[in-house]
Parts: sequence; structure tokens; C-alpha cells
Amino acid sequence: MNVFRLLGDLSHLAAIIILLLKIWKSRSCAGISGKSQILFAIVFTTRYLDLLTSFISLYNTSMKVIYIGCAYATVYLIYAKFRATYDGNHDSFRVEFLVVPVGGLAVLINHDFSLLEILWTFSIYLESVAILPQLFMISKTGEAETITTHYLFCLGLYRALYLFNWIWRFYFEGFFDMIAIVAGVVQTVLYCDFFYLYVTKVLKGKKLSLPA
Repeated sequence: MNVFRLLGDLSHLAAIIILLLKIWKSRSCAGISGKSQILFAIVFTTRYLDLLTSFISLYNTSMKVIYIGCAYATVYLIYAKFRATYDGNHDSFRVEFLVVPVGGLAVLINHDFSLLEILWTFSIYLESVAILPQLFMISKTGEAETITTHYLFCLGLYRALYLFNWIWRFYFEGFFDMIAIVAGVVQTVLYCDFFYLYVTKVLKGKKLSLPA
């Protein structure tokens, strides 16, 4: 493991913790896209099925279990415990327009035509666009709470750091995964506009808003 992957994992974990604390402390999931959280739960479930077949390290296994557990905990908080605060009217992105094409692409372009490999590839493709319902929701409402923007920043930073991880692994380990790299680039590009607004507004104490 290199420093970029470690920092990426920590940034990812920070994003998840920030979101859970935001919901729990405020007793509200206002401004949070339940659809994005369902997509992330699907991402982790389909990616980490290897928990049932292989063991890499205690760190690897622990992080996978934490990601899966936190993803479903978030979905539970949004759709069950604090359902009354969920803004379903603004969380209206048609996720089938993401899931169906991504599923088809995973079947067509993968490293190995096996069930686990197709599901892993599906998770990589889906993660690259899973944040779109959240960004769409912010665009519809016109603004986002500061704590929500911190969550999104950490999530985007995680993916950006993983790009540096792939570069490091290519130069020092000779490892190259085109599927993961392309999906990572797509995901990072989706955050570019948000990163700009985060730096120019949120860090200056202003509320973040996306063009409607």
C-alpha cells in the first residue's frame, strides 16, 4: 500500500463518518440524496463479494466491512428512522438511467467474463456516477448545507487521491487497470465544478449553490 491509497481510504472513511454524524446529530437527512446512498450501498455490496471467497489482510477486510455496514446504516437512517425529513420531491433523479447502462457496459467490457468479475466491474462503473443524484438534488434545491459540502469534498478527494494511487502503482509496480482508471477519471471530472465552488465559496464561509 502506498500513501495515496491510504490517504484516499481515510478521506473516503471521513466522508462516510461526516455524513452519518450529520444525519444523526441533526436528526434529519434533509439535503441528502437517498438515491445516491442506495447506489453506494449497491456499489459496496457488488464490489466486496470477495469477502466470502478470499482474505487479503485484516486492514482490507475491515475497511470493506465498514464501508458496507455504513452504507446500509445510512440508507436505514434516510428511509426508515428519519424518513419524515427526507426530501423525496427534490431527490428525483432517474437512477435507472445509470444502473441499466452501467450494467450493460459491465457485461460487455470487463477483465474476465465471470459473475464476480462482472459484478466488480459493475461496481466500478456505478461508483463513477453514483454521486449524480446528489449533485442533481443540490442543483434543484439551489444550495447545500456546509456539512454536506464537506462530505462531498472528502468523497471527491478520495477519488482524486486514488488516481494518484494508480499512477504510483503503474510506475513502481507495473500495475495498470484501465477500467478502474477510466472510471476514476470520469468520477473526478464530475466533481471538478463542485471543487471549484467549494474552494471559492464554502472555504470563504459562503453557502454552496449549483446552477439550476
